[in-house]
Amino acid sequence: MDGKKLVLEITGLQAWYGKSQVLHGVDCRVGAGEIVAVLGRNGAGRSTLARAIMGWVQSTGSVRVHGQEMLGQPVHARARAGLGYVPESRDVFPGLSVQHNLALGEKPGQRHGRWTFADMYRLFPQLAVRRDARAGVLSGGEQQMLALARALMGDPHLLIVDEPTEGLAPQLVAQVADFLVALRGRGVSVLLIEQKLPVALRIADRCLVMGHGRVVFGGVPADLPAATMAGFLTP
Repeated sequence: MDGKKLVLEITGLQAWYGKSQVLHGVDCRVGAGEIVAVLGRNGAGRSTLARAIMGWVQSTGSVRVHGQEMLGQPVHARARAGLGYVPESRDVFPGLSVQHNLALGEKPGQRHGRWTFADMYRLFPQLAVRRDARAGVLSGGEQQMLALARALMGDPHLLIVDEPTEGLAPQLVAQVADFLVALRGRGVSVLLIEQKLPVALRIADRCLVMGHGRVVFGGVPADLPAATMAGFLTP
C-alpha cells in the first residue's frame, strides 16, 4: 500500500446465510485513493464480502472504516461513516427521473459535498441528456451509470462496486473503468468486485483473489497469472 492511509481494514471476517457459512476469515485492506479489485469465480464469496461490509448479512470479525469498528452498526451508520455501495442489481428507482434518483443519493443535510449534479453529468454525458427520463426506461448501461452516480452523490470515502461491467457493451465497460479511475484521482477509494481480468489489470492498484470464501491471493495485477494458473480465475 506504499504508506497510504487506511480507509478500510477487514480482519478475520466470517459471514453466514442462515446456517451456511460463506466467508472463512477474510482479511482485506484498502488505502486512501486506491482501487482494489476482488476477483474469483462465481460462488467464491465476493458479493458476500461486499454485503458483510455493509451489514446485510450475519458476520463476525472486524470491519473498520478510518479506524472505527463497523460490525454491529446498522447500515445507515456505515453509510454515514463513508461507505458507498453499488450492488450488482443496480437498484435504481424506476418510477423516478434520473435527476430525482441522483437527489436521493445525497446525504441528509449535506450542502458542500465533493460531488455535484454537474459532476455526474460531466462524467456521464448520457445521463445529462436523459435527466428528466424515468430510470425504468433507461438501458442497462445507463442504469449502471445512474447507480454509480447516485452512490457518489452520498460523498463516500470508499465505494464498493459489485460487477459494474456485467452485461455492458465494450465501449460502456471502458467508460465505467474510466469513471472508477477518475474517482481515484479525486481521492475516493474503490473496492471493485469484478470478473473481467482486463478491467482489473488496467485500473487496479492491487488485486485479491477469493476462492471458497477465503482470500487465496493478494498482490499487484502483474502477479495475477499465478492465481489464474492455480485455477481460481478464468483466464
